[in-house]
Amino acid sequence: MSERTGTVPRRRPDAGRPTRDEGRITARPGSGSVRTAGRPPAGDAAPRTVVASRGRMVALVVTLALVLSVFVGRLVYVQGVAGPEIAAQARAARMTQVSTLGARGEITDADGVVLASSVERYRVVVNQNQVAAYKGRGSADALSGAAGVASQLAPLLGTSPAELGGRLVGDRGYVVVAKDVLPEVAREIRALRLDGIVVERVADRVYPKGAVGGNIVGFVNSEGVGLQGLEYALDGELQGTAGQESYERGRGGQPLPGGAGEQTPARDGRSVRLTLDLDLQWKAEEALRNQVAATGAEAGTVVVMTKDGRVLALADSTAFDPNAPGDAAADALSRSVSDAFEPGSTSKVVTMAAALEEGVVQPTERFQVADRWQTPQGETIKDSHDHPVLKLTATGIFAESSNVGTVEFGQRLSKQQRYDYMAKFGFGQRTGIEMPGETPGSLRTPDKWQGRDEYAVMFGQAVSVNALQAASVFATIANGGVRVAPHMVAGYTDADGTYVAKDAPEATRVVSEQTAASVLSMMESVVDDGTGTNAAIPGYRVAGKTGTAQRFNPSGYTSSFIGVAPADDPQIVTAVILHNPRTSTYGGTVAAPVFADVTGYALQQLGIAPSGAAPTLYPATWE
Repeated sequence: MSERTGTVPRRRPDAGRPTRDEGRITARPGSGSVRTAGRPPAGDAAPRTVVASRGRMVALVVTLALVLSVFVGRLVYVQGVAGPEIAAQARAARMTQVSTLGARGEITDADGVVLASSVERYRVVVNQNQVAAYKGRGSADALSGAAGVASQLAPLLGTSPAELGGRLVGDRGYVVVAKDVLPEVAREIRALRLDGIVVERVADRVYPKGAVGGNIVGFVNSEGVGLQGLEYALDGELQGTAGQESYERGRGGQPLPGGAGEQTPARDGRSVRLTLDLDLQWKAEEALRNQVAATGAEAGTVVVMTKDGRVLALADSTAFDPNAPGDAAADALSRSVSDAFEPGSTSKVVTMAAALEEGVVQPTERFQVADRWQTPQGETIKDSHDHPVLKLTATGIFAESSNVGTVEFGQRLSKQQRYDYMAKFGFGQRTGIEMPGETPGSLRTPDKWQGRDEYAVMFGQAVSVNALQAASVFATIANGGVRVAPHMVAGYTDADGTYVAKDAPEATRVVSEQTAASVLSMMESVVDDGTGTNAAIPGYRVAGKTGTAQRFNPSGYTSSFIGVAPADDPQIVTAVILHNPRTSTYGGTVAAPVFADVTGYALQQLGIAPSGAAPTLYPATWE
């Protein structure tokens, strides 16, 4: 009841109903329940629904918080803790390392004429795994993948897209698709930025003089490593040192502008200057080639050198072009150093020098020489032709190249002396020339001589030499009895342009200066009125010796002439060797004319003055 009236107040129509007051939940006072504003009561189910919804919301919030915390933690770890390491790994995965070649050194003649040089070339390489990522761009057909790369690349390489496309497909990471690409073409290819296509710089070896000196220079393989000749023998000097270049690449393998990179510069190899005279080399090769054809010889060699061992020409009839060696590569060794043969009568120079040095004979000593002589073992030694008994001096025996006469005075030397002098002149040992494949020849010790060997060695049988060894004997006589090992390298030029001359070979005295002068004079008699008259050169005094030696395996003859000019001031030594000539077996007939041709050219080429006074020679005969 009301305090004022004592009556019960009237209930308002909405009394006890929940109301919405700016989004708040209300309830009838004292009802003990909560209802959602605007909704009718739903009996006992309403309280349970609200509690369940609130639980799900809490669980969801907790789950989201946990997930977010994991992501935040991972983000903190990646960026704050492992960030530098991961970045380094990513960079490493993008880095590419390539080798940069050091240019191979040049080979030049004595005047700097280039015989071998390296030029800038490129090869195009494909990573087949990356080609598929190429998306056509910049082309009318807009092809993608291998077809698109081939359509862009083929015109620059001068091939068809179909042919090239087949080589771009596969799963190999390194395939060479083009070699010997010119620099300007390489630049165009790089500008295309084709996925999977890499252009690598290489050094291509070229030989500007072709076959001239080909057997001397030799050649290299596809990787720039020397295989024959000086290219092989001097590979350690000529070969450059590779450098390294690393760069950050994009998806297509192209360098990223501004990306990370490092470079270790390559170092070029040393260039080699030879003692060789290219013009003289050409002349020697031409004269030899013509004479081999004219005489039907199987092969031949010409050696031209100075008395102090500098080789000016080393010609072989089997010369080849190192730019395209082909099948000739099998015979690429220089026959001048690789072929051994019995020298025949040219080695009588050794016997005469030994006999004079030991004092067992004099140039004017008189002999009666028959055309044959029988050894104590019952074997017969004969001269090259039948003749009556001749009244010859030791000089005459030498000039007429009598085997019988040589044995008559030569047997005054002990067997050991004969062996020792041949060894001193270089028989049985390599000269040390820088060329590969040199044979030492053959010189057996006296205890291994059999039958007539002890006599045969005095006229150039039962012993073998190469052409350079034979020429070196005459160079020793021309040099006053002092032997200097033949050599072909004058010096080296470093990558910075500094030239360093090669040390001169050691000089060894073999016979006295007087003995050498006497032998040289006797050699003049050979050309003046002996077996070597075809070696004469107008205006110059010439000294030399003919040789003819029978070959047994294969059968035939080796014909030769080796001489010195000018005899009054020795400068040039030339050896001409012809193997198995068909027109004649005599060295004075087939080899001496080549000597005159080549040596005459050399004297003019080198500006050597003609001889002065006529020689005073020892008598060759007596009455």
